[in-house]
Amino acid sequence: MAAQLKSDLDIDAELVVGGSGELSVWVDDRKVAEKSWGRFPEPGAVVTAVRDAIR
Repeated sequence: MAAQLKSDLDIDAELVVGGSGELSVWVDDRKVAEKSWGRFPEPGAVVTAVRDAIR
């Protein structure tokens, strides 16, 4: 996911260890994507969510 954000948006993501199986994507203090129902978000959806959050 971090590599996708770097290549698509030229953003250096900070990876923070969370709970087992957790994936949350934050922009500043706003959660923009997360794993739900046991499924990870698609990388393209995360890029779109981050792009929208930084506009």
